[in-house]
Amino acid sequence: MEAGGLEWALVPAQQLVSWGAAGAMVFGGVVPYIPQYRDIRRTQNAEGFSTYVCLVLLVANILRILFWFGRRFESPLLWQSIIMIITMLLMLKLCTEVRVSNELNVKRRSFADFDLNYFWHWSKFTDYVQCVLTFTGVTGYITYLWLDSSLFVETLGFLAVFTEAMLGVPQLYRNYQNRSTEGMSVKMVLMWTSGDTFKTVYFILNQAPFQFSICGLLQVFVDIAILLQVYLYSYYPQKPVSHTAHPASTKAL
Repeated sequence: MEAGGLEWALVPAQQLVSWGAAGAMVFGGVVPYIPQYRDIRRTQNAEGFSTYVCLVLLVANILRILFWFGRRFESPLLWQSIIMIITMLLMLKLCTEVRVSNELNVKRRSFADFDLNYFWHWSKFTDYVQCVLTFTGVTGYITYLWLDSSLFVETLGFLAVFTEAMLGVPQLYRNYQNRSTEGMSVKMVLMWTSGDTFKTVYFILNQAPFQFSICGLLQVFVDIAILLQVYLYSYYPQKPVSHTAHPASTKAL
Protein backbone atom coordinates (compact mmCIF):
# COMPACT_ATOMS: atom_id res chain seq x y z
CA MET A 1 0.00 0.00 0.00
CA GLU A 2 2.86 2.35 0.94
CA ALA A 3 4.72 1.47 -2.24
CA GLY A 4 1.63 2.25 -4.29
CA GLY A 5 1.21 5.59 -2.53
CA LEU A 6 4.86 6.47 -3.08
CA GLU A 7 4.59 5.62 -6.76
CA TRP A 8 1.44 7.76 -7.02
CA ALA A 9 3.41 10.73 -5.61
CA LEU A 10 6.53 10.14 -7.73
CA VAL A 11 4.78 10.05 -11.10
CA PRO A 12 3.50 13.67 -10.92
CA ALA A 13 6.88 14.79 -9.55
CA GLN A 14 8.71 13.16 -12.44
CA GLN A 15 6.25 14.75 -14.85
CA LEU A 16 6.87 18.20 -13.33
CA VAL A 17 10.64 17.71 -13.58
CA SER A 18 10.24 16.64 -17.20
CA TRP A 19 8.13 19.71 -18.00
CA GLY A 20 10.60 21.95 -16.19
CA ALA A 21 13.55 20.53 -18.14
CA ALA A 22 11.67 20.92 -21.42
CA GLY A 23 10.77 24.52 -20.56
CA ALA A 24 14.39 25.26 -19.67
CA MET A 25 15.49 23.85 -23.02
CA VAL A 26 12.97 25.94 -24.96
CA PHE A 27 13.59 29.30 -23.27
CA GLY A 28 16.95 28.85 -21.55
CA GLY A 29 18.95 29.56 -24.69
CA VAL A 30 17.58 33.09 -25.08
CA VAL A 31 18.02 34.15 -21.45
CA PRO A 32 21.67 35.29 -21.86
CA TYR A 33 20.60 37.79 -24.53
CA ILE A 34 18.00 39.55 -22.39
CA PRO A 35 20.52 41.62 -20.35
CA GLN A 36 22.51 42.32 -23.52
CA TYR A 37 19.36 43.55 -25.30
CA ARG A 38 18.45 45.77 -22.35
CA ASP A 39 21.97 47.22 -22.15
CA ILE A 40 22.01 48.08 -25.86
CA ARG A 41 18.58 49.65 -25.62
CA ARG A 42 19.55 51.64 -22.52
CA THR A 43 22.95 52.88 -23.74
CA GLN A 44 22.08 53.12 -27.44
CA ASN A 45 25.46 51.53 -28.10
CA ALA A 46 25.75 48.15 -29.87
CA GLU A 47 29.55 48.03 -30.18
CA GLY A 48 29.81 45.45 -27.42
CA PHE A 49 27.76 42.91 -29.35
CA SER A 50 28.67 41.24 -32.64
CA THR A 51 25.81 40.68 -35.05
CA TYR A 52 27.77 37.68 -36.34
CA VAL A 53 26.48 35.93 -33.21
CA CYS A 54 23.01 36.40 -34.68
CA LEU A 55 24.20 35.10 -38.05
CA VAL A 56 25.66 31.93 -36.54
CA LEU A 57 22.57 31.19 -34.46
CA LEU A 58 20.16 31.92 -37.30
CA VAL A 59 22.02 29.55 -39.65
CA ALA A 60 22.36 26.85 -36.97
CA ASN A 61 18.71 26.90 -35.94
CA ILE A 62 17.33 27.07 -39.48
CA LEU A 63 19.42 24.00 -40.33
CA ARG A 64 18.24 22.27 -37.17
CA ILE A 65 14.59 22.82 -38.12
CA LEU A 66 15.28 21.39 -41.57
CA PHE A 67 17.03 18.43 -39.92
CA TRP A 68 13.81 17.80 -37.94
CA PHE A 69 11.95 17.07 -41.20
CA GLY A 70 14.43 14.31 -42.00
CA ARG A 71 14.87 12.91 -38.51
CA ARG A 72 12.29 13.78 -35.90
CA PHE A 73 13.74 14.68 -32.51
CA GLU A 74 12.12 15.98 -29.33
CA SER A 75 9.65 18.85 -29.70
CA PRO A 76 11.37 21.06 -27.07
CA LEU A 77 14.49 21.16 -29.25
CA LEU A 78 12.38 22.19 -32.23
CA TRP A 79 10.65 24.95 -30.28
CA GLN A 80 14.01 26.07 -28.91
CA SER A 81 15.15 26.74 -32.47
CA ILE A 82 12.00 28.70 -33.31
CA ILE A 83 12.31 30.86 -30.18
CA MET A 84 16.02 31.46 -30.84
CA ILE A 85 15.37 32.60 -34.43
CA ILE A 86 12.78 35.12 -33.22
CA THR A 87 15.20 36.35 -30.52
CA MET A 88 18.08 36.80 -32.94
CA LEU A 89 15.89 38.75 -35.34
CA LEU A 90 14.89 41.07 -32.49
CA MET A 91 18.57 41.52 -31.56
CA LEU A 92 19.42 42.28 -35.18
CA LYS A 93 16.63 44.84 -35.45
CA LEU A 94 17.79 46.70 -32.35
CA CYS A 95 21.50 46.58 -33.24
CA THR A 96 20.86 47.80 -36.78
CA GLU A 97 18.70 50.70 -35.63
CA VAL A 98 21.24 51.76 -32.99
CA ARG A 99 24.25 51.43 -35.31
CA VAL A 100 22.64 53.36 -38.16
CA SER A 101 21.51 56.15 -35.82
CA ASN A 102 25.09 56.55 -34.57
CA GLU A 103 26.68 56.60 -38.04
CA LEU A 104 27.14 59.93 -39.77
CA ASN A 105 27.82 60.41 -43.46
CA VAL A 106 28.21 56.67 -44.07
CA LYS A 107 27.04 55.20 -47.35
CA ARG A 108 24.00 53.00 -46.89
CA ARG A 109 24.50 49.34 -47.78
CA SER A 110 21.86 46.79 -48.72
CA PHE A 111 21.57 43.06 -49.33
CA ALA A 112 20.72 43.75 -52.98
CA ASP A 113 24.20 45.28 -53.51
CA PHE A 114 25.70 41.76 -53.28
CA ASP A 115 28.92 43.31 -51.99
CA LEU A 116 30.77 40.64 -49.98
CA ASN A 117 32.95 43.30 -48.35
CA TYR A 118 29.86 44.53 -46.52
CA PHE A 119 28.11 41.24 -46.01
CA TRP A 120 26.04 41.34 -42.79
CA HIS A 121 26.80 45.06 -42.38
CA TRP A 122 23.66 46.40 -44.02
CA SER A 123 21.81 49.56 -43.13
CA LYS A 124 18.25 48.24 -42.81
CA PHE A 125 16.77 45.39 -40.83
CA THR A 126 14.74 44.34 -43.87
CA ASP A 127 18.00 43.48 -45.67
CA TYR A 128 18.83 40.95 -42.96
CA VAL A 129 15.33 39.49 -43.23
CA GLN A 130 15.76 39.14 -47.01
CA CYS A 131 19.06 37.32 -46.49
CA VAL A 132 17.55 34.96 -43.91
CA LEU A 133 14.55 34.20 -46.13
CA THR A 134 16.83 33.58 -49.12
CA PHE A 135 19.00 31.19 -47.12
CA THR A 136 15.93 29.40 -45.74
CA GLY A 137 14.39 29.05 -49.19
CA VAL A 138 17.56 27.69 -50.84
CA THR A 139 18.45 25.25 -48.05
CA GLY A 140 14.81 24.24 -47.68
CA TYR A 141 14.58 23.38 -51.39
CA ILE A 142 17.84 21.40 -51.30
CA THR A 143 16.61 19.53 -48.21
CA TYR A 144 13.32 18.72 -49.96
CA LEU A 145 15.23 17.21 -52.90
CA TRP A 146 17.58 15.13 -50.71
CA LEU A 147 15.26 14.27 -47.83
CA ASP A 148 15.34 10.55 -48.69
CA SER A 149 19.13 10.41 -48.34
CA SER A 150 20.11 9.41 -44.80
CA LEU A 151 23.68 10.62 -45.45
CA PHE A 152 22.41 14.09 -46.38
CA VAL A 153 20.06 14.25 -43.39
CA GLU A 154 22.75 13.20 -40.91
CA THR A 155 25.22 15.66 -42.45
CA LEU A 156 22.59 18.40 -42.20
CA GLY A 157 22.12 17.61 -38.51
CA PHE A 158 25.86 17.72 -37.91
CA LEU A 159 26.21 21.07 -39.69
CA ALA A 160 23.36 22.51 -37.62
CA VAL A 161 24.83 21.67 -34.22
CA PHE A 162 28.46 22.17 -35.28
CA THR A 163 27.68 25.69 -36.48
CA GLU A 164 26.12 26.48 -33.11
CA ALA A 165 29.07 24.87 -31.31
CA MET A 166 31.39 27.33 -33.08
CA LEU A 167 29.42 30.30 -31.72
CA GLY A 168 32.07 31.25 -29.19
CA VAL A 169 35.07 30.84 -31.50
CA PRO A 170 34.92 34.39 -33.00
CA GLN A 171 34.78 35.75 -29.44
CA LEU A 172 37.69 33.52 -28.43
CA TYR A 173 39.76 34.75 -31.38
CA ARG A 174 38.78 38.39 -30.86
CA ASN A 175 39.87 38.20 -27.22
CA TYR A 176 43.18 36.69 -28.32
CA GLN A 177 43.69 39.44 -30.90
CA ASN A 178 42.95 42.21 -28.42
CA ARG A 179 44.72 40.47 -25.52
CA SER A 180 41.68 41.63 -23.56
CA THR A 181 38.05 40.75 -22.81
CA GLU A 182 37.00 44.39 -22.45
CA GLY A 183 33.60 45.06 -24.00
CA MET A 184 32.54 41.42 -23.60
CA SER A 185 29.64 40.53 -21.34
CA VAL A 186 31.09 38.09 -18.81
CA LYS A 187 27.57 37.44 -17.49
CA MET A 188 26.56 36.32 -20.95
CA VAL A 189 29.47 33.86 -21.20
CA LEU A 190 28.68 32.49 -17.72
CA MET A 191 25.08 31.98 -18.83
CA TRP A 192 26.36 30.37 -22.03
CA THR A 193 28.48 27.93 -20.01
CA SER A 194 25.72 26.94 -17.59
CA GLY A 195 23.17 26.71 -20.39
CA ASP A 196 25.41 24.69 -22.68
CA THR A 197 26.28 22.31 -19.83
CA PHE A 198 22.60 21.77 -19.02
CA LYS A 199 21.79 21.37 -22.71
CA THR A 200 24.52 18.77 -23.25
CA VAL A 201 23.39 16.73 -20.23
CA TYR A 202 19.81 16.96 -21.55
CA PHE A 203 20.98 15.66 -24.95
CA ILE A 204 22.78 12.70 -23.38
CA LEU A 205 20.00 11.73 -20.94
CA ASN A 206 17.27 11.99 -23.58
CA GLN A 207 19.31 10.11 -26.20
CA ALA A 208 19.17 12.93 -28.73
CA PRO A 209 20.91 12.35 -32.10
CA PHE A 210 24.64 11.80 -31.45
CA GLN A 211 25.56 15.01 -33.32
CA PHE A 212 23.84 17.03 -30.58
CA SER A 213 25.84 15.46 -27.73
CA ILE A 214 29.24 15.69 -29.43
CA CYS A 215 28.85 19.31 -30.48
CA GLY A 216 27.33 20.20 -27.11
CA LEU A 217 30.53 19.03 -25.41
CA LEU A 218 32.59 21.06 -27.89
CA GLN A 219 30.50 24.12 -27.10
CA VAL A 220 31.14 23.71 -23.37
CA PHE A 221 34.92 23.49 -23.98
CA VAL A 222 34.85 26.74 -26.00
CA ASP A 223 32.89 28.48 -23.22
CA ILE A 224 35.43 27.33 -20.63
CA ALA A 225 38.29 28.58 -22.83
CA ILE A 226 36.68 32.05 -22.97
CA LEU A 227 36.28 32.10 -19.18
CA LEU A 228 39.97 31.20 -18.86
CA GLN A 229 40.74 34.20 -21.06
CA VAL A 230 38.74 36.40 -18.69
CA TYR A 231 40.91 35.21 -15.79
CA LEU A 232 44.17 35.40 -17.76
CA TYR A 233 43.69 38.88 -19.20
CA SER A 234 42.25 40.26 -15.93
CA TYR A 235 45.06 39.13 -13.66
CA TYR A 236 47.86 39.11 -16.24
CA PRO A 237 47.08 42.04 -18.58
CA GLN A 238 49.00 42.01 -21.85
CA LYS A 239 49.82 44.66 -24.40
CA PRO A 240 47.18 44.63 -27.18
CA VAL A 241 48.24 43.63 -30.66
CA SER A 242 47.49 46.35 -33.22
CA HIS A 243 45.45 45.20 -36.20
CA THR A 244 43.33 46.82 -38.87
CA ALA A 245 39.63 46.48 -38.32
CA HIS A 246 36.87 46.44 -40.89
CA PRO A 247 35.29 49.89 -41.07
CA ALA A 248 31.86 48.52 -40.26
CA SER A 249 32.92 45.82 -37.80
CA THR A 250 32.00 45.66 -34.13
CA LYS A 251 33.49 43.94 -31.14
CA ALA A 252 32.16 40.47 -30.46
CA LEU A 253 29.57 40.14 -27.75
